[in-house]
Amino acid sequence: MMNPDLQALITTLQMAGLTTVILLIIGTPLAWYLAKMTSQFKVLLEAIVALPLVLPPTVLGFYLLIAFSPEHLPGQLWQQATGQQLAFSFSAIVIGSVLYSLPFVVQPLQKAFEQLGDSLLEAGSLLGAGPIDRFFTIVFPLTKASFITAATLGFAHTVGEFGVILMIGGNIPGETRVLSIALFDHVEAFDYARAHILSIGLLIGSMLLLAAIYWLNLPKKAKRKSRVN
Repeated sequence: MMNPDLQALITTLQMAGLTTVILLIIGTPLAWYLAKMTSQFKVLLEAIVALPLVLPPTVLGFYLLIAFSPEHLPGQLWQQATGQQLAFSFSAIVIGSVLYSLPFVVQPLQKAFEQLGDSLLEAGSLLGAGPIDRFFTIVFPLTKASFITAATLGFAHTVGEFGVILMIGGNIPGETRVLSIALFDHVEAFDYARAHILSIGLLIGSMLLLAAIYWLNLPKKAKRKSRVN
């Protein structure tokens, strides 16, 4: 039988990896739209996207739990389509993680798109490049560091999430039991030795991810100096 903590690690990595991919898929066009938006409703849409930054996780988790239940439309549609309940499932914690980590992906990308300007895109358009071609040949190469930052922040935030996951996923081994919940279980059981192991692992992983982000955002001259030293 697999070690419960190893199982929680695998579930966590699967959840965080899938969440990050989904966030990049939906967050990129959303960030682009916000960067180019001039409507008076831009502030309202930005506030909605940023809401998870200030909203208590349990509040979001509570309303998602209600929405995911078979008694309400999202849960009903999911159960009709898949034959399985959405609440307290792996799919539920992925959806919850996407919503809760959305600003960590959208905001870095939006800032990068705003700083990019329109001159290069207009030049590409004059040369006959279509929207998709301009994105992959102009936008993405110039904002690659921001994409890496967004993906890293989204992944790291998902790995550390606790409140939303517990509310909508519970604590089902091999399904919804992730590292943050496993850590809580160890502390609740006064098993501080195993709690220390998980905590140190999460701490080191978080530090490495943050160091990678700061390294990517260093100016090229600073990177060359650090290599020489």
